[in-house]
Amino acid sequence: MTAIGTPPPPLPVRRKPNGGAQAPADLTSPADLTSPADLTSPTDLTSSAGRPEPAAPVGAVTPAPSPAVPPGLSPMLNRLAAERATGVLLREHGRLYLVDGRIMHAESPETPGLDVLLTMGGLLDTEFWREAVAQAGARRRVGRFLVDSGRVSEGALELCHVGALFDAAYFVLGPSSAPARFRYGAVHWLGPVRPVPVAALERETLRRRALLHRIWPDPATDSAPLVRADAPAEPPVPARQGAVLGQVNGARTAADISRALGRPAFHTLVDLRRLAAAGLVRTAPAAAPPQTSPRRPSIAHGPDGLDGPDGPDASVSALLTEPSADPDVSLLRRLRDALEAL
Repeated sequence: MTAIGTPPPPLPVRRKPNGGAQAPADLTSPADLTSPADLTSPTDLTSSAGRPEPAAPVGAVTPAPSPAVPPGLSPMLNRLAAERATGVLLREHGRLYLVDGRIMHAESPETPGLDVLLTMGGLLDTEFWREAVAQAGARRRVGRFLVDSGRVSEGALELCHVGALFDAAYFVLGPSSAPARFRYGAVHWLGPVRPVPVAALERETLRRRALLHRIWPDPATDSAPLVRADAPAEPPVPARQGAVLGQVNGARTAADISRALGRPAFHTLVDLRRLAAAGLVRTAPAAAPPQTSPRRPSIAHGPDGLDGPDGPDASVSALLTEPSADPDVSLLRRLRDALEAL
């Protein structure tokens, strides 16, 4: 018989930003029981010869068509996986290292690195990590160096590495306003550990997005500085969320709190959204820009009352004659000089 643990008492729930009641975070709707990556597209009702398919027998149960598969999070990433490429995919919020079309490493400034997870988790001390990078970083064998030294078991390294990979990839595959670039042949200094298929990475990223949306649909707490909400009496919270709440000071973001606690960034996002749903944290108000009084530009005059060598005409002339690395600008300036010489 499987033992069922007693769940912790639920936190108070406030209203969604759109006015509807917020469902408890541990409840899922029937649509949430199926991962979007597992859904298949509906079957075409016409055969390849153009004739309709025969009708199902009377009394037979016809399965309902499944919704179409959503497009990949990164079309470029899927193309690289199909061609079994090796290199690094550079995106706005981080990078993904591929080996033979599979994800070997992921890095993002929004998440603590593997070094933080290993050192703050008590598996390594900071000095030995630095020694490992110095000894094996150039050979791109830091992971193997850690295992061969006996300081970290291979299983513990793989577990921490995969956790850090999924954590960083969630942010790397997030919405981006900058084009992605791929550099063929680049290899990460950690070396081979355990690669992850692209399909599994995208499926996990979509699952995490859906989880955060069910907890609290407003994503502002994921990136903005946070403050504690004005509550007359804060309800008791679990110790894990209490540690996160203790780091909220009006200036720290979720990424800052993750690094301070040495925890995966996605876990911190989950805790912060639960705290936001309970009305305990909110985004800090934006600081007003400093107001400066407009100043009139000073104009230097020569002895004759005209603009001197430091006046506006001199500034414009210096700007026009300033050398430029842009070939188009240099060409235009040469044309201007030629026309003036006529």
